[in-house]
This record gives sequence, C-alpha cells and structure tokens, in this order.
Amino acid sequence: MAQRRTALTTRALTGASVVVLTAGAALLPGAGSATAATGSAAATPAAARAASAASLVARLGDRAAGSYYDAVARQIIVNITDPSAAGQVRNTGAVPRTVRYSTTQLRGALGTLTQRARIAGTAWAIDPRQDKVVVTVDPTVTGAKRAQLNTVVHSLGDKVVVRRAASAFKPLIAGGDAIWGSGVRCSLGFNVTVNGAPYFLTAGHCGNASSAWSDSQGGGEVGQTVDSHFPGTDYALVQYDDANSDHASVVDLYDGGSQQITHAADAYVGESVQRSGSTSGVHGGSVTGLDATVNYEEGSVSGLIDTNVCAEPGDSGGALFDGDAAIGLTSGGSGDCSSGGETFFQPVPAALSAEGATLP
Repeated sequence: MAQRRTALTTRALTGASVVVLTAGAALLPGAGSATAATGSAAATPAAARAASAASLVARLGDRAAGSYYDAVARQIIVNITDPSAAGQVRNTGAVPRTVRYSTTQLRGALGTLTQRARIAGTAWAIDPRQDKVVVTVDPTVTGAKRAQLNTVVHSLGDKVVVRRAASAFKPLIAGGDAIWGSGVRCSLGFNVTVNGAPYFLTAGHCGNASSAWSDSQGGGEVGQTVDSHFPGTDYALVQYDDANSDHASVVDLYDGGSQQITHAADAYVGESVQRSGSTSGVHGGSVTGLDATVNYEEGSVSGLIDTNVCAEPGDSGGALFDGDAAIGLTSGGSGDCSSGGETFFQPVPAALSAEGATLP
C-alpha cells in the first residue's frame, strides 16, 4: 500500500437500523502538510481558564454549580450558590454568577431521569448557562412513553426544562476520511499509538459493526477492531495491520488543508469546536452540555459531549476538535446540516485512558 493514504469516511447504510456518523483524521504519513485551523491559537487561553474554573468548581462542592465560557464577553463564568465564594472565583480570573441550584442538586435530577425515564428518543445534560437540566425529546416519544416522561419531569420542578428535537436520535454510520467495514462505512477519528504500535479510534457502534476495515470500498484490509464499546460508551480501537506504517496526527479540513492534532483535551460548555465529516465536510458550533446521556433505540450512552454542531449519516466516529486539541468522536444525534441539529460526542480523553493509548 502506498505510504500516503486518505482518511476513511462513512455513509448511511440503506435500511440499517443504526445510522452512524464518521468524521475524519487523515491517514497521512507525515505531519508536514498540516495547516493550523483558523482560531486555533486563541483556543489555548480559554481552555486553560476553563480548566482552572472546573477545578475551582470541584473544590467548592455544593457552593458551586458548574462553569461555562461566554463567547460574547470572552469570560469564564462560574456559577455559585454561596455569594461568599465570589472572591475565590475572581481570584482565578473568572466572573462569579449566583444561581439557585447546585451541581449536586442538578446531578440528583439527572439520577432521577436515569432511574425513571430512560426512554429511547430522549437525552439530557446539565446546561450551566440556564442552571437547569435540559431534556430533549425526539418525535418518536409519544403516548404512554411521553406521559411517563412528563410525570418524571413534573416531579423535578423547575430544575428541568424540556425541548423538542426535529428528528429521531440515531447513531450515524458514515464520515470524514472513510473506513469501510463489512457492509458499513464509518470515519476514522484520531490516529493513536498503544505501546508504540499504530492504531486509530473510531465510534464503538462502528467497531461493533465490523471486525476488519479498509480505506476504500472493496479494498484490502488496513486494520482490525481489537476493542469496541457501545452502548454505555461509544468508542472503538482499531489496530493497523502494518506495524511499521507512519500515520500522521492530523484531521482533514476538506479545503486542501489539514489540522495538526497535538494533544487531547476535555470539552467545556461554550467552547467553539469543529467537526470533520465526509458527508457534510467541516462544520462548527459550540459545546452546550457535558456528561450528557442519549437514549438510542440500540441502548443508552452516557458521559457524552452535547453540541449544536450539525452532522449527517456518514459522519460517525469522526473527529471533534478545537484547534490542535482532540476533543471527541462523533456518536449520533438528530437533525442535519441544512436545518441544523444536535450531535453528541464520546470524549477522547476518556477513550485514550481506557485503551492506554496516546496521540502520535
């Protein structure tokens, strides 16, 4: 196989019950051709301030209720329930905001939803900008299921708000730089190494669908799925067959350039992010929630990043990134890139940790 290879993509499977999205890290041999995405340098200070705020929120416990980035004011906002904590917030360079509900109270609402309302076609996450749990309901939730959800939501009072999704929540098989499996097409997320050997990350629902992968339809095998997790979480690890091949840590930008990826980072609410996918190209948006749960027909997935970034069938497994930081792997969602949508992502740091993997 030639040293230079394009990244793998995924399209929706006709008639398949699971439609998977794939975005794309490029399978390029060297990083020299990578170009920085617009705004990547500006992301670093905001990310550092967000991490500092998250650490403070953890230390404050019930005196705090999350944090987020206000893109208009260019400030990190830290929600507090105890006004006496305002000074500690200001000392970190963030802006304090007094709210009603603590993180513990909002997580309690999440627990109630998980126990009593785990219904296919629903999703939920804490939105610190509203100081509420946002429950999203797709059009498939009707009749007795909707009545059950309404009862649980009503019991939680104004800690919860409900919104409607335009279309059904689905994991989306298809993507960025494509990988082809047994009757499926998905996207490569990020190239990684494990004990010095080359691998790549993609979505778990893609890994469940195929044990072997090619970089072209009907082409020769380039790698095998060695570990896959879905539902519950949504990531898979694929080992390259050629242990001596060199795979660059870049993402295809679909404009002739690529984005160098140097590290993985945790997402934060309000963060500006981009997603790469072969079906829809590169699209951007922002992080709207963390530790989200989405209830697909195939099962529930938790610990996800919730965004207003659009995606379409063929984008699954693909890369969510902020400049040179790897953020997430495309899982699924609702909507499309014509009317807009909501897309969920498996956090990359958690997948790397679970697999003992590192970025090249």
